[in-house]
Amino acid sequence: MGRPSKYTEEFRRDAVDLVRSSGRPINQVARELGMSHETLRNWARAAERQAGMSPLAPGGDELSVADKDAEIARLRREVAELRQEKEILRGSRLFREGDGSVTSRFRFISTHRATWSVKRLCRILAVSRSGFYRWAASEPTRRSRAAAEDALAEQIKFIHADSGGTYGSPRVTVELRCQGVRVNRKRVERIMRRRDVVGRHLRRRKRTTIPDPAAPPAPDLVGRDFTATAPDQRWCGDITYLRAGGGWLYLATVIDIATRRLIGWSINTHMRAGLIIDALHAAVAARGGRVDDVIFHSDRGAQGGSGDFADVCRRHGIRRSMGRVGSSYDNALAEAFFATLKRELDVDRRRWASEADARRDVFRWIGFYNHRRRHSALGYLSPADYEQTLAPTTLHQIAA
Repeated sequence: MGRPSKYTEEFRRDAVDLVRSSGRPINQVARELGMSHETLRNWARAAERQAGMSPLAPGGDELSVADKDAEIARLRREVAELRQEKEILRGSRLFREGDGSVTSRFRFISTHRATWSVKRLCRILAVSRSGFYRWAASEPTRRSRAAAEDALAEQIKFIHADSGGTYGSPRVTVELRCQGVRVNRKRVERIMRRRDVVGRHLRRRKRTTIPDPAAPPAPDLVGRDFTATAPDQRWCGDITYLRAGGGWLYLATVIDIATRRLIGWSINTHMRAGLIIDALHAAVAARGGRVDDVIFHSDRGAQGGSGDFADVCRRHGIRRSMGRVGSSYDNALAEAFFATLKRELDVDRRRWASEADARRDVFRWIGFYNHRRRHSALGYLSPADYEQTLAPTTLHQIAA
């Protein structure tokens, strides 16, 4: 009998769907999901054979998302330059009417000095020749400084876009430093503000926990202490909702408290106990099937308090833990994860056209969160990268 897979069938389906819908190379998608590209390729081929579909086109022939964004930016710059040329033709009239700053007038003079004399242009535009020549002498320095800032702005825009438009100045600054750019956060903030590059912010929250008064309570084994000394000591989880099509999707999660990694999840159109049971099965499979004595902490929702869920926990040697009714702080880490997900997927203003679109975007974001998103509680490492730093004999305390 072969070794059981650590991937659930739901994970396989979503991974294949992400490959087909994104149009990106399989090795890139596999890297984001933290898995072997050969495994993902085999899944995709098996799905094609089963569905009688044509093979996937080899990745890499089309422009990447970053390349497309760069091309769009280039075309936009060209349009802006054409508009500027039009304004230059009307420039002298506008400047005589007092609509141009001194610097703008100097630029106009510098541009047209080959056509008209500097003396004449300065007289018409009411600026001094000595002032213009001082400005012209410092032009190379200004151009160099502006070019350096433009190049940095492009890096910032790429990092921001690569995060799905979610990163604010702290994470952008850390990413730049990891790329070898020496920059302080205030400068990044200024450039982002001037170019209207903004991270996402959560606008509202909604409580969805529905307690079951008849369910036997489990003790609170965490007590708002969301720390752990190693992976698979303490897990936590919760359920949230997502608007999709004409209805709702529900996402159940299992998070390793030590590494903040989402190790198990499930998405479905119902929020019965089976939803959180599926997420727990996925977490157990991801950890190799042996999770004796791990604590799973949740709120007092009916799903986590059900007899079926309690049976699954006993079967895997998992110790259940529950916070108090109506206190989000008793499950703060899971609440914070959902706040991040909803902020970065822009759930407040977004309405997915179909359940498939919502599932695909959530699945893609989870891969980004686990393997690439820099977590402030982990020294700005991703959960997967941080997990790699944990030696079995080393204790790591992570502030909640």
